[in-house]
Amino acid sequence: MPILKEDILKVARLARLELTPEELELFSKDLAKIISYIDQLKKVNTDGIVPRNRFIKAENVLREDIVKPSLPKEKALANAPDRDEDFFRVPKVLG
Repeated sequence: MPILKEDILKVARLARLELTPEELELFSKDLAKIISYIDQLKKVNTDGIVPRNRFIKAENVLREDIVKPSLPKEKALANAPDRDEDFFRVPKVLG
């Protein structure tokens, strides 16, 4: 299945990428190779192979919760460059 340059330009537009003519040519060749490889994989006989969603047997790898005293507020805020009573003050990041 040939990769059309229009398809590459559509994907690039969706990804908000601007491609040079050289990049367009390079990506069309690369995508053609990738699709060719996928076509080869489709030919592999997978009858009798059970699909897996996990390859490593892992059971509850989390530690037990241990209740212990937390850091006091004053100690936590001791080196804060800017604070507002019992809170850290940070620069505004959103609008």
